[in-house]
Amino acid sequence: MKTIFHVDMDAFFVSVEELFDPSLRGKPVVVGGQYDERGVVSAASYAARKFGVHSAMPLRTAYKMCPLAIFVDGHPERYREYSKRAYTVLQSFSPLVEMASIDEAYLDMTGTERLHGPPLRAAHALHSAMHARTGLNCSVGIATSRLVAKVSSDQAKPNGILWIIPGQEARFLAPLEVRKIPGVGKVTEKNLHELGLRRVGDLAALDEKYLERRFGKWGLALAGKSQGLDAGGWFDTEVGEREDPKSISHEHTFNVDTADVDTLESTLAKLSEMVGRRLREHGLYTRTVQLKLRYSDFTTITRAHSMDRATQIDTDLFEQVRVLFRGNWKAGMTIRLLGVQTSSFEKLQGQMDLLDGGHHDKWREALNAADRLRDKYGESAVSLAAGMKGRFRERTHENPAGLPGKEPRRD
Repeated sequence: MKTIFHVDMDAFFVSVEELFDPSLRGKPVVVGGQYDERGVVSAASYAARKFGVHSAMPLRTAYKMCPLAIFVDGHPERYREYSKRAYTVLQSFSPLVEMASIDEAYLDMTGTERLHGPPLRAAHALHSAMHARTGLNCSVGIATSRLVAKVSSDQAKPNGILWIIPGQEARFLAPLEVRKIPGVGKVTEKNLHELGLRRVGDLAALDEKYLERRFGKWGLALAGKSQGLDAGGWFDTEVGEREDPKSISHEHTFNVDTADVDTLESTLAKLSEMVGRRLREHGLYTRTVQLKLRYSDFTTITRAHSMDRATQIDTDLFEQVRVLFRGNWKAGMTIRLLGVQTSSFEKLQGQMDLLDGGHHDKWREALNAADRLRDKYGESAVSLAAGMKGRFRERTHENPAGLPGKEPRRD
């Protein structure tokens, strides 16, 4: 029987900001941008949450709900640094650590009793070590599955520990609302409510064949999740096992809609850099590049191009996406959002082009050096000349480049 910990840093972005500015403690704080910007909330302090403010909410909506809140742009470099510190603490308790995002992780603690003691004692030791070595609080969920561990850490917040004793998983989940199940979003919740299913126990009481008829494979996954099992796409791999992403993308929403071609193309260059960095971080090469373009009236188009030769070079990505942009933008129309996405990944670049004179090798060496500088001095330390005019503040989010435990998978 496995012992799984889910460690979730409490109000992570806000808590890091409080370390640098103690005057923020206890106050309603919103991280992600200023109240009059178009961005969304990355994190809210517990004091702000009491007013209904939550992550992914538009900043302007957050201001309407909590006008006295302190709005902070955010400091992604600080968050990456403290995520790395937290990761170091976690690694001292188990070699099997899976960073689910910048502020949460799963640990497989199976077989560590002789070193750390029984689960509850180990959790208290981890909880204390985390605060001592990072200055941050965390909540720890303990269970026999990742699903139940994640739900229990959420129930333990803030700054708590909750152990679900083996055999009690279904009993623990039964009274909780169905939205507490990882993977159940607003649409699925609505569909379940229409069937009279409001609690996890309501799901668990149903025959899995009925759920399969209503929801297909997702219905089978729901049946397993309601019993506390690691069912469905969220938990396909073992803790600590690397899984390559299916796509990598970055997008930017302008504070003021623009039709300035230099600004637009510079923004695409910057986005291409950010995507290229993520490709190299995962050791992947892409064949397909996609442009996302949203006009002021919210009309959105996507256009993709597949290349003959896979690449992870920023300039290659920018060249392709710029062609897509020039061929599809209605000149003069103001743009609200631009995005660059890559997919169709390969682990190896493929057949060499003997006529490029070592062009790609030189670029790869230069960009690897640039990535090392970014690791040390921040994402804005180095940039392509083409992207200088389009530089923008990095958005604070859960899965930025440079996260610990995200090095390329070794097969």
